[in-house]
Amino acid sequence: MDNIPVIDFSLFTSNDAIARQIVVEQIYIACHEIGFMYLQNFGISQNLVEQVFIQSKYFFNLPLSVKQQLAWSDEFSNRGYVGIERERLDPNNPGDLKEAFNVDEEFTAINKIPSSEEFCACILTFQEACTKLANQVLQAFSLALQLPFDFFTTNHDRHNHTLRLLHYPPLSQPPLPGQVRAGTHSDYGSITLLFQDEVGGLEVQTATGEWIAAPTIPGTVIVNTGDLMARWTNHVFCSTKHRVMVPNDGRVKQSRYSIAFFCHPNDDTEIACLESCRRESLPIYPPILAGEYLLSRLQATY
Repeated sequence: MDNIPVIDFSLFTSNDAIARQIVVEQIYIACHEIGFMYLQNFGISQNLVEQVFIQSKYFFNLPLSVKQQLAWSDEFSNRGYVGIERERLDPNNPGDLKEAFNVDEEFTAINKIPSSEEFCACILTFQEACTKLANQVLQAFSLALQLPFDFFTTNHDRHNHTLRLLHYPPLSQPPLPGQVRAGTHSDYGSITLLFQDEVGGLEVQTATGEWIAAPTIPGTVIVNTGDLMARWTNHVFCSTKHRVMVPNDGRVKQSRYSIAFFCHPNDDTEIACLESCRRESLPIYPPILAGEYLLSRLQATY
């Protein structure tokens, strides 16, 4: 597969069993062959998505001194503000040209943001909507892999998810050699929901090693599978490398914004090869706890 499919997700949430099965098969092919897909009619209002982007821009326009008060409280907390170049998704290249703000359901320091009431209300509503959508996608995964309908949702029921607001600032001077907006990487968890603005720059690596653009398609959300899902499924579902490049045109002087919802299993979930994914091959990876894997990846990244 050398392109990213667009799937009408409303057919999965309908009462039409045949339509649901068609979507399940489309999702299986997308996750098996490229690990990325666009979902349209996915159940989150465009107005809510736009409001979150507005709140994200408000946050990143705050003075650096205010944002730094919300910086990660310890090295691997995975909550709070992350400054420009602090994260290095590709360890072989300079730090990424982006800043981020990570939020989960237990992050109370968010109240330090000036005029935080509107921000918090919007973020909370969006987190709930993303959790609902992620659970529906995970239910489709269960059916695609011939598992009980609630297999994945049960293993994600503690909502160990991270909502990440991202800002890629305009560049006034050329980047360092090898420096990009987000280095080549795969995501750590089970699935990611990604909302991006029109500036673009996201690229996905196909199975043949070619890089293809993953532009914004209005009215869609990008869903991709992560490392833990690949380990769980013995690479039946792939965790695909992707990156955000620095534009080579006038967009380099524009900010880029995106919003990622990283869906992680419960920390104590054992990620071991599923019986339905063994096929003729032995498990590729030994079992690992989801929380241990996440911590190991954060340690390698920061």
